[in-house]
Amino acid sequence: MELTAIVALLLSMQCLRLQAATVRVRWDVGYVYLDRDGRGVRRAIGVNGTLPVPPVYLNKGDRLELQVNNTLDVPTSVHAHGVFQNGTAYLDGPSMVTQCGIPPASVFAYSYKVANQSGLFWLHGHTAHQNAAGLRAPLVVRDTDAQAPYRSQEMDGNDNDYQLLWFEDWYPREFNARASLTIHHFPPPVTYPSALVNGHNGAWQMPLLRIAHEKTRRIGLINMSITESFRFSIPGLKLLVTEADGYYTMPTPVDGVDLGPGQRYSVLISPANDTSACDVQTVSPAYKVELYADFIPRRLGLNPRVHYGRIHYIDKRQPHASACTANTTHSVSEKKNQPMVWTNDIRIQGLANQRALAVDRQIEVDLGGAEFTDHTVRDTIDGITFAHARIPTLYSVLTLPTDAMARNTTLYGVQTHTVVLDHLRVIELKINNPNFLVHPMHLHGHRFQVVEYGPVELSKRPTALPPTAAEDGGAAESLSAYYSHILSTTAPVVGNYERPTERDTVMVPPMQYVRIRFRADNPGVWLLHCHMDIHFAMGMAMTFVEAPEMLRRSVNVPPEMLDMCRALSVGTRGNAVGNMDFNLDGLPPLPTIVPAAV
Repeated sequence: MELTAIVALLLSMQCLRLQAATVRVRWDVGYVYLDRDGRGVRRAIGVNGTLPVPPVYLNKGDRLELQVNNTLDVPTSVHAHGVFQNGTAYLDGPSMVTQCGIPPASVFAYSYKVANQSGLFWLHGHTAHQNAAGLRAPLVVRDTDAQAPYRSQEMDGNDNDYQLLWFEDWYPREFNARASLTIHHFPPPVTYPSALVNGHNGAWQMPLLRIAHEKTRRIGLINMSITESFRFSIPGLKLLVTEADGYYTMPTPVDGVDLGPGQRYSVLISPANDTSACDVQTVSPAYKVELYADFIPRRLGLNPRVHYGRIHYIDKRQPHASACTANTTHSVSEKKNQPMVWTNDIRIQGLANQRALAVDRQIEVDLGGAEFTDHTVRDTIDGITFAHARIPTLYSVLTLPTDAMARNTTLYGVQTHTVVLDHLRVIELKINNPNFLVHPMHLHGHRFQVVEYGPVELSKRPTALPPTAAEDGGAAESLSAYYSHILSTTAPVVGNYERPTERDTVMVPPMQYVRIRFRADNPGVWLLHCHMDIHFAMGMAMTFVEAPEMLRRSVNVPPEMLDMCRALSVGTRGNAVGNMDFNLDGLPPLPTIVPAAV
């Protein structure tokens, strides 16, 4: 065979290997009963009869076919957190927003390509907050491009050089009971969740990290919790941040990674760069995971919950011995009296040399909470507490008689809090948080640039401290002191307009605002909501209807999705109540906020 023919054959074989594949995954979604943290057996939602749900691995450009068999007695649905769903907005997952839930005893296959994204994502239930019951799993999309950044440390599900850690908070009581208690008896009693690492109680079992000498390791970190944040560090070693929420960043050294609910990071560690990397007298022999929340009282062993995992440093020059092996102990050597350098959205820069986008439209929203005249306490955006329409909002966009009606936000129901975005316009969204709790805000269908943080206006700040749950006096006093500090502190204005990082979930600190920018280049119906599930359940959400005219001409919902609605006796056409005109009779009245005392 001639040399040119051999080369051509080799090239064709390489092209075949690089062709996109279809990755088929079957989830039998059903109830499981188990004790995940030593506090008793409780009902959860598992996949294929168990928890945790194993990670799903794709290559960039692959098609995921996720077949969901619903064996629950209620509907279910699955959202791919961080995946854009370009051209497949109807597969985004939120029930009564982009679809009806999958009815009990029914099967539906989500089938979509992940074409131009790579990195860390996750799959989770998006009906009735089933995420909180355990219906969640990591989704890893490997970047197979030959010139991909950090290619030598690229993810591989079967490669010990890459390791994945995913975090969950786990409560002894089911979510609906906790949500009802919070809404009807605010503030609820303090509950301290357990910390699950890779699906297991960190107090019982922590994954072993294997790190070879003279080789950089990539570690993927995913916070799949519903309320609390996690921190990850290897005391004595620097971590190099290379990805945030599926977006490549400039390599940024930090001492630790702080992940709010829904956030993800990739980091590189290079023990060989530190000549003392295996000197356990100066370098910690373990990695550290902390589950914490600033808005509940601190308790030794409960808030924060701190767990240490073992690190096995492998010297490949001595294949039958390890350079040093960590012990699962709490006597970890850390440098005292030196502030930790944690991940920070403003300090981290995007790898793409992209300046902040020029703004076409500015939108400003206020996060809040209020007592309502029906004796409930709910969360709000601009004074509106979110509630679903009676027709999936996407289906209303597609079926209203005219384009003009599709742009009329009142037809989607006032409690969907809908805003229409024009195609390709650059949106600057300023999110004000004049509250005492941090809010992780997640935008579906997009990544956004994080360009600025600053203090909320004094006129928006509350004048009194919030009530605290019934606790012993010391704890309540400690939390009140924390709230007083927040109220009396003015945060600085900090920004990055030269090379901002991008992500899909941003932490909005108490008494601060954040400015984010994104291009409306993905026609669809997209939620913006707090990814603390309890706050989402209390109403902290709103809807963006993006490029409705284009959407109406380009999207055809699969017939089997419409059949799911019919099986649940839910309409598929018309406005928020299923009428083809402006008649919205049948929508519940907008809840009324109790007037503030003068």
